[in-house]
Amino acid sequence: MLTIRNLISPVTIPDNVAALYEQAFPHEERRNLPAQQLLLNNGALRLALLENDEVYAGFVFYWQLTDFVFVEHFAIALEMRGSGIGSRVMRLMEQKYPRIVLEVEPPHSDDAVRRIRFYEGLGFKAYAYPYLQPPYQVGGAPLNMLLMQKGMSPEEHTFTKINSEIYLEVYGC
Repeated sequence: MLTIRNLISPVTIPDNVAALYEQAFPHEERRNLPAQQLLLNNGALRLALLENDEVYAGFVFYWQLTDFVFVEHFAIALEMRGSGIGSRVMRLMEQKYPRIVLEVEPPHSDDAVRRIRFYEGLGFKAYAYPYLQPPYQVGGAPLNMLLMQKGMSPEEHTFTKINSEIYLEVYGC
């Protein structure tokens, strides 16, 4: 049975989450762990642990913003990938949060194409407007990404509002 357990702040990032976070996301697409921990401690960022039959299956770091949830990082443990857990997690998230926004890499690699198709298969749609992810690292360059949504308007004014709120709340710029 798949369970999503939201951890209540303050909470220490579990070692298995930290290891998967660093393995699943390149350096430029993640914060350092102390910064991630600080955001968890002050309640801005939330962490959901994923378990399948009481075995660690992954995590979701997310932000509950004005009228949507921003999924910042979502990863399934290597040994559990391809089993349908990721789709089940997103469907469970959608039951609780009907408006979800997330970032994905543009379709410049097989992995990026696979990721986009995964979200499209769940009903997510990419905004047609340019989106740059602000750098996580001081001195880093912004990353060209796609902003995908489910349950939100596809119009430019909605994209602009979402973009502004993510920049302000998540990236502090």
